[in-house]
Amino acid sequence: MIPLVKTLLPSKKVLLPRLEKILYSGYIAQGESVDEFECEFSKFVGNRNCLSVNSGSSALHLALILANVQPGDEVISTPITAEPTNTVIAQTGAKIVWSDIDFETGNICPDDVVRKITAKTKAIMVVDYAGIPVNIQRFQEIEEKYGIPVIQDSAHALGATFNGKKLGNHFQYTIFSFQAIKHMTTVDGGMLCIKDDAEFERAKLIRWFGITKGKCRAENDIEIQGYKYHMNNVNATIGLVQLENIDDVIDKYVDNGKYFDRELQGIDGVELMNYYPKSQPSYWLYTLKVERRDAFVKHMANNKIMASQLHKRNDVHSIFKGSKCKLPKVGEFEKKWVHIPCGWWLSIKDRERIVNVIKKGW
Repeated sequence: MIPLVKTLLPSKKVLLPRLEKILYSGYIAQGESVDEFECEFSKFVGNRNCLSVNSGSSALHLALILANVQPGDEVISTPITAEPTNTVIAQTGAKIVWSDIDFETGNICPDDVVRKITAKTKAIMVVDYAGIPVNIQRFQEIEEKYGIPVIQDSAHALGATFNGKKLGNHFQYTIFSFQAIKHMTTVDGGMLCIKDDAEFERAKLIRWFGITKGKCRAENDIEIQGYKYHMNNVNATIGLVQLENIDDVIDKYVDNGKYFDRELQGIDGVELMNYYPKSQPSYWLYTLKVERRDAFVKHMANNKIMASQLHKRNDVHSIFKGSKCKLPKVGEFEKKWVHIPCGWWLSIKDRERIVNVIKKGW
């Protein structure tokens, strides 16, 4: 079976000596390796303010705190995402206001977001679902016009670009995930990219109980609620090794994605996704809209290829019942949306076989 997702770790020969050095160094908590990882990641995305944390969810929570989201406030979000995007909003006590999507991409629709803005709106959560960047230009205009911060959940979109710049530079807050099956894993972890220098310093405090690292505990005065969200030297060391080959890894996803973009055109029952101008997806998953989706998934499985919707539209979960509303485009998308493998593990023969199996019909 060709898997839909797969964990990539460096070879034992490369990774284990580096890990052994850290594990027996006497210092495995947040230290120099974390600082080095943040520095190298900053070089990769082109944003000097990159703060590592223990998960993508922690990065989202930090962003919501920095945006001053409080209980009773509203955050506009999308139901087409992994659940943590929205459970973290609920964690703050804010109300989620669902936006419909752009059927062409599956991503949150800027026009519907504008319709949902109220005096209570404190933040807008946008998700680059499956590695497809959102309509960045339109959301930049919305952020500027309404003065409402946009939080970009790029957990699926490491290495994707808009207008030649990697994601991590376009909004006040952008998060990445290094969970096990993402483009790059640190076993678990995340990163928050911040535009403002002062907010970056504030985020450092919130990440570690409100305590200033490097300052004697006796001299610290906690003035802000903080959390235990830091990354440790072990995860950071894995991240440092991963970054040494990350361009090659992402290039494999992109090459496979572009191959499918070319080869899956014009097939009965298949609609390809459209991408926004000046954007380059990083194809964490390859997304299709297909007729008779259940039959499609079964057909692929019968040919030893995994295909799946992977995620459930979030607005149907009981925890979010207070935000229920009509989302016609989500309903239309939900009937057809499916993913096929697109990652580093696909051989040339694998991807040719995937295309040929789809062309046979289901």
